[in-house]
Amino acid sequence: MTNQLRTPPMWSHDRYQEALHKHLLLHFGNHGKFSDGWQPPVLVRGDGVHVWDTQGRRYIDALSSLFCAQLGYSYGDEFAAAASAQLRRLSFNTLWSTAHVPAIELAERISGIAPPGMSKVFFTGGGSEAVESAYKLVRLYHNARGEGRRVKVIARRTAYHGLSLGALAMTGIPALKAPFDPPAISVHHAPNTNRYRTPEVDEAAFAARLLAETEAVILAADPAQVAMLIAEPVQNAGGCLTPPAGYWQGLRALADRYGFLLVADEVITAFGRVDGYFAVATTGIVPDLITVAKGITSAYAPLGAVIINERVAAPLYEPNRPLSHGITFAGHPLSASIALTNLEIFARDEVLANVTKLTPYLAQKMAALRDLPMVADVRGDGFFWAAELAALSGERLGDANREALIRGYLPRKFRELGLIARADDRGDAVVQIGPPLVSTASDLDEMVALLTQALVEAPQELFE
Repeated sequence: MTNQLRTPPMWSHDRYQEALHKHLLLHFGNHGKFSDGWQPPVLVRGDGVHVWDTQGRRYIDALSSLFCAQLGYSYGDEFAAAASAQLRRLSFNTLWSTAHVPAIELAERISGIAPPGMSKVFFTGGGSEAVESAYKLVRLYHNARGEGRRVKVIARRTAYHGLSLGALAMTGIPALKAPFDPPAISVHHAPNTNRYRTPEVDEAAFAARLLAETEAVILAADPAQVAMLIAEPVQNAGGCLTPPAGYWQGLRALADRYGFLLVADEVITAFGRVDGYFAVATTGIVPDLITVAKGITSAYAPLGAVIINERVAAPLYEPNRPLSHGITFAGHPLSASIALTNLEIFARDEVLANVTKLTPYLAQKMAALRDLPMVADVRGDGFFWAAELAALSGERLGDANREALIRGYLPRKFRELGLIARADDRGDAVVQIGPPLVSTASDLDEMVALLTQALVEAPQELFE
């Protein structure tokens, strides 16, 4: 058999759009818009922090393709070499009672950069699988301790933890959950850390109120039935919500007081997006589990993982207590090899140092958006930022204006300007950016300038 590389068909733009319309269901796609002539971009190549579509339009990717492409688009040859070598050695093996070299090496590497005591790794295919796997690992821990009644989860309002049924139950966005009720897991939602429109000016007072309200939710759920609390170090949905000082220490204290486990959902924030390999490490506490995906491979291949504290994993090493959970393609040799290459590039090219160096610069650029009359707040950290949009009066946008802005004007304007950014209203109306971690100062200048232009040129009636 000849060994030939498959090359994609060189179709016309219209031919791609025709096939897309007829055959491909887009995730979160509003497919009814096809009848109105909707033509979503079809991307064909990338380089640096830019991508190009079938019409030759260039876009600057200010979102890292949904917070995934940490390294941008210029490392394909290096990753291809790693993938090719692995596929020639061993194309596939499961992690069901066997193991393979890349998974072992990657587990050891992750344990070496994780917070102290987080030395066990369970691989998944992506973020939602990591969240659901964390829940099952938590249940196994409590069952081993004779606490099988611990089945409930505490999550936060507006938080997004994934869309598969278990992860969706934890997601705190009612509109996403309603079509699939009843929830697969019993989840109780506590307040998130959105400072804007809160009465407190003092950080300590804000943290104290959040923790008191979270404890009230725990008590209402019955602490003896709570298995875990899950939270992102910087919450994505709602617009890059950062925690007040002392908040994570308070969550750790609540978990210890009531006997449940603390899960840091770092599917977005890990691997450099926010200050270091793991954002939770900056809080000074050690969680019981960490969920990761996205940046673990810089999106050059799909992979996720749960990183587990030795104490939580200990029952799994007892005689006759199997880990009764598995995913066929989790920890695929190709993906694990890609992840190892990703971490090598991070170290060699000083990727984390670039984020540390440019975070104050990006923060300053984003802060300038507050001068725009429709920008109510700017928040975020690292290479992960949002601006909350409001009416010119300062009030929240009405439903009609929010719909016209978030799903009408902004997506069209971003495309016209050649900008990939996010307009979202899972909570209040926001625009978000999450640049590739290899972005330069001039890249960040271009991203924020285009975002500013999109807001400045918006019809004023959208904010009345």
